[in-house]
Amino acid sequence: MTTQLHHAILGVGGIGGLIATSLARTGASVSLVVRREALASYPRTLQLESPFGNFQANLPVAAEVPPADVLWLTMKATQLEPALAALTHPESVRAIVPLLNGVDHLALLRSKYGPEKVIPATIAVESERVAPGHIIHRSSFARLNVLSTGRPLLADTLDRLQRIGFECRFVDDEPTLMWSKLVFLAAFALTTTASGLGTADILADPHWRDVGLAVIREATAVATAEGAKIDANALIAGVMKLPGNMRSSMQKDVEQGKPPELDAIAGPILRGAQKHGIDVPATRELVSVVEQKAGTAFTLLSS
Repeated sequence: MTTQLHHAILGVGGIGGLIATSLARTGASVSLVVRREALASYPRTLQLESPFGNFQANLPVAAEVPPADVLWLTMKATQLEPALAALTHPESVRAIVPLLNGVDHLALLRSKYGPEKVIPATIAVESERVAPGHIIHRSSFARLNVLSTGRPLLADTLDRLQRIGFECRFVDDEPTLMWSKLVFLAAFALTTTASGLGTADILADPHWRDVGLAVIREATAVATAEGAKIDANALIAGVMKLPGNMRSSMQKDVEQGKPPELDAIAGPILRGAQKHGIDVPATRELVSVVEQKAGTAFTLLSS
């Protein structure tokens, strides 16, 4: 019989809440880590509405990361460094699995905690925290991909998640794992945010559809130069089949006056394009529109 792991979730938003409740549903031991100022009032019961079934989980909540086999990092990239203050005893955590957007967070985490402790992973899903402790999983899918170095520790966990509806797989190549999501996400997030539209309206509009597909091709060129193996045509075929009502978290952040994850999502593409001498005009165009809508500007091409 396989021994269940203890999981800690740092960043209990849409993704963290989905992971926490789903792990609890499989029978795993799960703890939540929230900001110290939110600790007293944070609900001890997480409520998930999901196509995989509605579920409630009563989970312990703390302001510091407890000893754990797996620490899942599920905050926005803009919140990573301040959130890590809660990891006061990194030696008590066996492995760190970040589900952040982008690729640059991996170098930061490895420099702080050592390369052996960090297991790269990505998730593709639309999940939103609509109130503290209340999570709505909006997409019909949840795709969790993990670098193969995590197989010995996480194989049973992914198998259990797959049984409740997740699509899970291990990927052998890190650049392909990370850039496969980023290529799709850049096109999806930038196009939905710049246009203010959902996927169906974007695909029905020749301008927005074409600029979004151009971002996929530009990002694929950069990803290839960075060592990833990505089929742009296959990605485009998948985009054309997306559910019509999907909206990106960047789009929601800008609408709510929150800072968008531009540096995490567009930054690696723009920096990689500069490094490899690749022209990415569609990506630059959408970044400029998003900056104007968000009322923010920063230097994306800094190292």
